[in-house]
Amino acid sequence: MAAEAQRLLQVSTKIIGVSTNYMVHVKEPGNVPKVPTLFLKPTSSFLHAGTVNAAIEVPEPLESLRHEAEFAVIISRRARDVPEASAMDYIGGYALALDMTAKELQLAAKAAGDSWAMAKGQDTFTPISAVIPKSAVTDPHDLELWLKVDDELRQKGSTGDMIFKIPYLVSYISSIMTLMEGDVILTGTPAGTGPVRVGQKIKAGITGFADNDMEFDVQRRKRLFST
Repeated sequence: MAAEAQRLLQVSTKIIGVSTNYMVHVKEPGNVPKVPTLFLKPTSSFLHAGTVNAAIEVPEPLESLRHEAEFAVIISRRARDVPEASAMDYIGGYALALDMTAKELQLAAKAAGDSWAMAKGQDTFTPISAVIPKSAVTDPHDLELWLKVDDELRQKGSTGDMIFKIPYLVSYISSIMTLMEGDVILTGTPAGTGPVRVGQKIKAGITGFADNDMEFDVQRRKRLFST
């Protein structure tokens, strides 16, 4: 089961992110979103934990990226128009992921009405842990996520605080786009997002799953040519 769960990421075709899915980010009760806000990231942005010399890269001229620890859901088989009642049958495992964001680029894109591709889709912008088989997780809505920068605790929150729960997300997304084997849903981030700079170190994990903890250095991206 563990080997099969790990295989899923190797065949992934897309990453679907969910924005503003924790109540802590809703400033006023009347602003709770009625449906999820989605965005796409390419699988080329994956940075797999355990890879030798793997590092999160900050491209020029940016000085920092924003860290967002997220609970990731990995789809096990083709899913289209999936009823919420059977949505969990389409999940093969879970992981911890970081949705690294170039905040300056994201704000510029929002102001211009452009996509977030440059802000969220660059190489190394989706660090991800080894996959946890679905059978190893009793309740995916009762897990604690944490993230540290240079051993300073920045994020600590429960998946139980998600506005849109996992069955709803799978059902809703599959009604818009077909989910394929290995596709990853990033379910949003708890409080505490903030900047991380070149030279710092990120550690993150899911409490109770120490084998899936992640640790990455943050480095300046070195290009093979100048633009």
